[in-house]
Order: sequence, then structure tokens, then C-alpha cells
Amino acid sequence: MKDENCIFCKIAAGEIPSETVYEDEQFRAILDLGPASAGHTLILPKAHFKDVTEISDEYAANVLKVAAKLGKAMKKGLGCEGFNLVQNNGEAAGQTVMHFHMHVIPRYAASKERGTRKAGSKIKRSAGRLKRSFY
Repeated sequence: MKDENCIFCKIAAGEIPSETVYEDEQFRAILDLGPASAGHTLILPKAHFKDVTEISDEYAANVLKVAAKLGKAMKKGLGCEGFNLVQNNGEAAGQTVMHFHMHVIPRYAASKERGTRKAGSKIKRSAGRLKRSFY
């Protein structure tokens, strides 16, 4: 199922260009254009679900598997020490695009770059490192 008016549906389908770091039959993972840290990634289901209350059990289980793969790749490829999984539901909770998505946000030691919103200039370099870390 796809919502023709949903920007994340279009990105997940490859209709709008993005910096894709992972893709399978159900999901496309892209780098966030306004990252909280270098390598901040969004996992987008290719099917449209407004939020966690609508997502199917199959997709709900598989999004965590993808998040774990991404987290492992972030540690290997970006050198982060940890990562956050964030998933907002509804406008009041900070959801800005009404298409279920999960944020995977790498976290670095205090001595390393925290990667504020200025990290956007490093998107291509982060994408290359992440893509290589899956193999």
C-alpha cells in the first residue's frame, strides 16, 4: 500500500532521490538531511503506515532487525560507540511526516564530533562508510 501524496512513500519507492545506505524488499534506509549526528539514518517502510498504531506485525518485527544491522554498520563504519533508536508517533510527539519511520542516531564519545545539525555537509562521506560496512 502506498499513499500517492506521501513524500516518504515516494522516497522509499525511489521516485525522489535520497542517500540510500540500505535497502531490502520492505525498507529503504536513508541519511537524514537534518542529522542530529553524523550518520543519522531514517528507516522507511516501502508500504505506507501512518504510525506505530497502523504498522503490521511483520513490518514491526523487521524494522528492529534493520535497525540492528544499521547500528552494527554505524559502529564499524563510523566509529560511533552507541546509537539511539527513536520513533515518534503523532504531531504532539514530534512526528513531522505522517509515515512510520525509525531514526537510528549514532552517538560518539565526548572527545569526538557530536555532529549537530551542521553534520549535513558530511552526508555523502557517511553514506559511503555505512554502505561499505554492510559487507
